[in-house]
Amino acid sequence: MSGRTVAAADSSSLLHHLLMDYVVKGVIVVVALAVLAIGMVVVWRRAGRGRG
Repeated sequence: MSGRTVAAADSSSLLHHLLMDYVVKGVIVVVALAVLAIGMVVVWRRAGRGRG
């Protein structure tokens, strides 16, 4: 392999790693927001401010 091909492979691997990191962090944020929303609904209902 030439140096240019190795550099391209390393660059591709790095890009893949960074994209996967971004996806994992995004999923963590979405799950955290869902848990927060569910917690807020539970507190809201227990405080007696729910529907009905």
